[in-house]
Amino acid sequence: MQKFSTDNKKNENGSSYGKIVLFVVIAIVALIVIFNSFSVVNEGFIGVKYRFGKIVGDNLTAGLNVHIPFIESIEQVDTREQIYSVDADAYTSDTQTVDSLKLKLNYCYDTSKLSEIIRSAGIANVESKWLVPNVAKISKDEIGKVKAEDLVQNRATVQDAIYRSLKETLEPQGILVTAFAIENLSFDDAFEQSIQAKVIAAQDALKMQNKTAEKEEEARQQVIAAQAQADSQKIKADADAYAIKTVQEQLAKDPTYIEYLKIQNWDGKLPQAVGDVNPFIALD
Repeated sequence: MQKFSTDNKKNENGSSYGKIVLFVVIAIVALIVIFNSFSVVNEGFIGVKYRFGKIVGDNLTAGLNVHIPFIESIEQVDTREQIYSVDADAYTSDTQTVDSLKLKLNYCYDTSKLSEIIRSAGIANVESKWLVPNVAKISKDEIGKVKAEDLVQNRATVQDAIYRSLKETLEPQGILVTAFAIENLSFDDAFEQSIQAKVIAAQDALKMQNKTAEKEEEARQQVIAAQAQADSQKIKADADAYAIKTVQEQLAKDPTYIEYLKIQNWDGKLPQAVGDVNPFIALD
């Protein structure tokens, strides 16, 4: 009887232990399932959801996103502006070698074509498949259309031509070109010295032109001043002539008009001597 009771207790203990282990296993599995049901997408990234390796969503926004554990997975793609830089060399249309040519491309992904980018190249291969060949080729082609001197003096124009060509080539692939720059370029020393000498000569010529223009302006101002003075004198002479003519016409009508003018122009002082034979002398 004692032996039976002991066996029952052992069976009960074993059963209880088995239940605890089972509960723990179930809890662990549940936690694993729960934790594998959520993925976080960071700001500046977009989430791409895969189901058994197939893209089923490419527009998961930043934050917590749900997926089926062990069946679906979420990967992040950086949609912020990216920078691609490359050093190259090129030739101008007059066969001058451009050394130390440093090019910089700013770009980002077209999120509406993200699935196509992943399928055709893969995010990790965008640079090697599309940027490396196109940036160098298009830059060399555009630089080869201009003379070395024009490239130095009109770098911005060449940059803009390369920028537009890159947009036309890359944007259909889902790569949005936001900026392009030729950050550095150089030629051999002899050519750079000749360019520098020509620039200095052009600056000196411009200075002489400015001085000539300044002298011409001074002469023009003097002519204008002389003309203004002549015009003023003519106006004054015309006014005096008109005044004399008016007085003469008035005198012709009335000889006493001269006495009126005397009164009008008298300053109120008596003369010091009056009369011809026996002058009257005014004494103060």
